[in-house]
Amino acid sequence: MAQGTKLAIMIGALARDPELRYTQSGLAVYTATVAGETHQTSHDGRALKLPFYHQVTALGKFAEYLGERDYRSGDVALVEGELEDNRFETADGKKRNNVRIRAQRLDLLEGQGELVKDAGGGVRLAGGMNEVTLIGNLTRDPELRYTSSGDAVMEVTIATNERWKDRQDEWQEKAHYFKAVLWRELAEQHQDLKKGAPVLVKGRLKNESWTDDEGDKRSTSKVEAATLVPLMGRARQGDDVRQPAPAPAAAPSTSSALPRSGGPVSGGLDIDQGLNDFPPYEDDMPF
Repeated sequence: MAQGTKLAIMIGALARDPELRYTQSGLAVYTATVAGETHQTSHDGRALKLPFYHQVTALGKFAEYLGERDYRSGDVALVEGELEDNRFETADGKKRNNVRIRAQRLDLLEGQGELVKDAGGGVRLAGGMNEVTLIGNLTRDPELRYTSSGDAVMEVTIATNERWKDRQDEWQEKAHYFKAVLWRELAEQHQDLKKGAPVLVKGRLKNESWTDDEGDKRSTSKVEAATLVPLMGRARQGDDVRQPAPAPAAAPSTSSALPRSGGPVSGGLDIDQGLNDFPPYEDDMPF
């Protein structure tokens, strides 16, 4: 599988004071949460404010540089970086994953901006930017489904590879897996895509949360696609595109939407209209 793209650009407020810590091996790790609202118009013409909260990390010397800046909750920041899926096990051995942004740039913007206080004691920017671009390969044949209200929906998992040299100057490689959801015309237009197909997806990163059958609170992040463009190329026998495990039987609780847009066909849907028809894909990762 070829190396892919997983870019993210966010503008929002720092929801809480960032934290600088060190691992046991001495690696500096800087963590922050960028929060804001994207203002969009739903497919039926309603104005929407869609809150977002996304974790940002930085490592090494860049993390220490950011720690020296003494950024605080409420500062308005521009974040540029790459998405990464973080896989881990809970104390009781359950496999989990989340998506975060590994920052390559984090700069404060002039002016405070209008802030909104949230129920958890943090703040978010009343406005902002939330843009994601993925280029990678589909890990399976997509399945087109319909909500109870008759809206088409299709979820896909996109695999990208990352390569880097470690401290011993040896090449390392990691596969990242990101979920994307397509609605309405966009979903129906691309229902014939196949496992291994290279695609470009642009959209916004959103979070979903729910309670599973065991009573545990769960969450997942996915890209709500505004555009999908099939790329030239064909999956070959032996390509490293791994098959995810089946999705768990649980239902998310969320409310969001995408507008119609010009250019390539895109679909919009108020997510709370029918998403509970289907289980989430939080465990849909080939660990």
